[in-house]
Amino acid sequence: MPTSLSRARLTTDIVLAVVFGLVCLPFALLGNVVDLVALGGFVAALAVRRLAPAWSLGIAWAAAIVQMTALRDLQLYDAAVLGVLYSTAAHGGRIVKWLGLASAGLGAVIATLYLAVLKPLTGATPLYANPSDAFGQALWLGFLFVAAISVLVLAWTAGLLARSVRDSREVRRREEIATRERALVEYRYAVEQERNRIARDMHDVVAHSLAVVIAQADGARFAARTRPEAAVGALDTIAGVARGALGDVRVLLAELRHDETDAPQPVLDDLAGVLERVGDAGLDVHFSEKGERLPLGTGHQIAVYRIAQEGLTNALRHGDTSAPVDLRLSWDDGGVDLEVVNAMRTDAAPVESRGIRHGIPGMRERAQLAGGTLTAEADGDGTFRVRARIPVQPGSLA
Repeated sequence: MPTSLSRARLTTDIVLAVVFGLVCLPFALLGNVVDLVALGGFVAALAVRRLAPAWSLGIAWAAAIVQMTALRDLQLYDAAVLGVLYSTAAHGGRIVKWLGLASAGLGAVIATLYLAVLKPLTGATPLYANPSDAFGQALWLGFLFVAAISVLVLAWTAGLLARSVRDSREVRRREEIATRERALVEYRYAVEQERNRIARDMHDVVAHSLAVVIAQADGARFAARTRPEAAVGALDTIAGVARGALGDVRVLLAELRHDETDAPQPVLDDLAGVLERVGDAGLDVHFSEKGERLPLGTGHQIAVYRIAQEGLTNALRHGDTSAPVDLRLSWDDGGVDLEVVNAMRTDAAPVESRGIRHGIPGMRERAQLAGGTLTAEADGDGTFRVRARIPVQPGSLA
């Protein structure tokens, strides 16, 4: 059955077949019209060897039969059989592939009998010595058969090897595509899960802020006439809470909240609990904090907490737990720099070969939604370093 083939490849096959025919044409002209017919058949077989391997094999057999019917000797154009057998194995279907192997074996038998038996019996003058004794004839038959089947099967085997290499490359290409698609899906899933988690964390913050604003507004409305100073204080509280809530709202990605436990939202002071838990798990954490701690909005405190928590978790899972881990907080006027540095195991796989994990995309999403940045990469000295910058939101409340 014909196979799909690009126009460029088909053109290449036709051009090569024509070139082969022109090279063999002078030798065919030394014979008769049968040689020209056989040459035309073999050229046609080469031209369609990749487009239709079955047709190519059939045409080659027809040309060979025409040649043997006229009792013609071996010609240069007979080399086209090798290209046809190669193509049956390299490009043919399952049936055509094995027909090519059968043709190689049958062709070797027929060629041996034709050259060593039929040609001498018809009185044709052979191009080789023909032994007269039985032992010599048997030895000559064996030599011709071994030579013929070796050349023909070798051509078919070369096509089979080429097919195996091509199929292996195709399998690897598909595996690479599937791996990239799977990694992309995992990355998107990780980001989506982290965004849902952020929305859950921030939901209570925004709800609390709005509750305070409503309560203060009601109080200011009732106190406006009798206690103006209390109303002014309530308005100041509303302004501060609203500014803090505005900073938290900017890190929301969704308005819907999934069911979640009513656990309190973590803040910076809760880092001590994280250090205690990872310490109990066997991780030696050296915590240091420089500079004067500035007030951060609740959402930004959650971001710092979650990034530190995930960085220490990654160190526990993928790092060398026998070496200490450094957790540093450096405060300045613009915000806080967080850094987690841990030693990598000597037998650990490279970071880029581990595929997409939930930790690093989640940390990066936390930092970006808080208006900051995050990098996570291996250093040349055998350590893995997570750096995050979380800015102070103007008007945020501690």
